Parts: sequence; structure tokens; C-alpha cells
Amino acid sequence: MNLGKIAGIFVATLMVCAAAAALATVPDVSPSYAERAYTGPETAVMFNVPNGSGDAFTSASIIGGTVDATITLTLLVFPDTPVANFPFEDCWIQSADGGLVSCTGGATADFNTDALGKTTWGTPLQAGGSSEALTVVYISGAALTSGPGLAISHNSADINGDGSVNLTDVPLFADGFHGGTYDFSSDFVYDGVVNLSDVVKFAQALGASCP
Repeated sequence: MNLGKIAGIFVATLMVCAAAAALATVPDVSPSYAERAYTGPETAVMFNVPNGSGDAFTSASIIGGTVDATITLTLLVFPDTPVANFPFEDCWIQSADGGLVSCTGGATADFNTDALGKTTWGTPLQAGGSSEALTVVYISGAALTSGPGLAISHNSADINGDGSVNLTDVPLFADGFHGGTYDFSSDFVYDGVVNLSDVVKFAQALGASCP
């Protein structure tokens, strides 16, 4: 066997070993953690649309204004080793009660983790449904155990969470608009009341659907 072939086998072996090592770097859900940029006591509310035309995390709502609810996730291998270049597709968020209904890939992180093991959620989600429960970060199908979740709620013009803002959502919104009691799922301009400002936001989202 000539030196060229030996060198080729050696390089190929190194590549296989490197790939195996990369696959073996699986973050631990206990030391890994997620944080919300806004540190105030209020729950931030995200208005989502299936086509991604809803609010960015930097413009999440609280009563009386908007806040930066960007989520920063830090992935670690116990106890404190960062996991770099972990695929963003394997990091996603859900509401604790399942009320947030995302399109395929519509609730994943913005990018692969960096050298410090960090990635974020800052861009608008592609999602429907409604939830006032905590937002939970999942890694490869497992929820983080370092905390109960983040105080971020979700609503959407796709009220029934079927992946499209259409005529089936109209009566649901009308019930919230005309109902005698407050309906969070119809409060798209989150201010504690369902009024004409919410009608405008609903009308703008009509026809939107998952990509």
C-alpha cells in the first residue's frame, strides 16, 4: 500500500472520529438554561401568525407597552461545558399547556449555538393557538429541567390553531369581541380589553397560513 492510500485512510479515519465526537456532544437538560431578556414581573405576550408576520420577541406586549422578551438558551454538558454548533432545529419552544401550535419548524431557535453554547429566539414565530401558560424550551424532545419555564404567553389570529387564519377563526374572534367577559385569545393588541384595535390586527392576518 502506497503512502497516498495510507494518508487517505488516516484522514478518513480522523473525519469519522470527529463526526462521532460531534454526535456524542449531547447537552444536559439540567445545567442548560433559558432566560428572558425582560426581567420585570409581568408576563410578556407574543402575537403570532402562521406565516411569521406576527410580533418579534423584541416587541412582545405587556399591559401599557412593549418589552424585549428575547429568549437566550445556553446549552451545557454537565457541569458547565458549552455545547457549540448544536443544531437550531433541535431547539424549540412549546407552551406548558400545549396551547401554542407551531407550524413545522415554526418555533425553533434562530441559529445553531455559538462557541459559548448560546442561541436565541428573537424573530417572529410561525404559529397559531393561544396559551397563557409558561413557555418551555425543549432540546431534542426533552424539556429543560433547570426551571419551570418562562413567563411568555401566546395568542394568534389563528385562534383554533389549524395553521391558517381563515373563516373558521372569525366566529371565535367574534365571541371574544362581543362576549361579556374578557377573552385573552382575542386580545391581539394585548391591553386587557378586546376592541377595534384587535379587529384591525385580525383583518391584517386573514389569509395567512403555514409556509
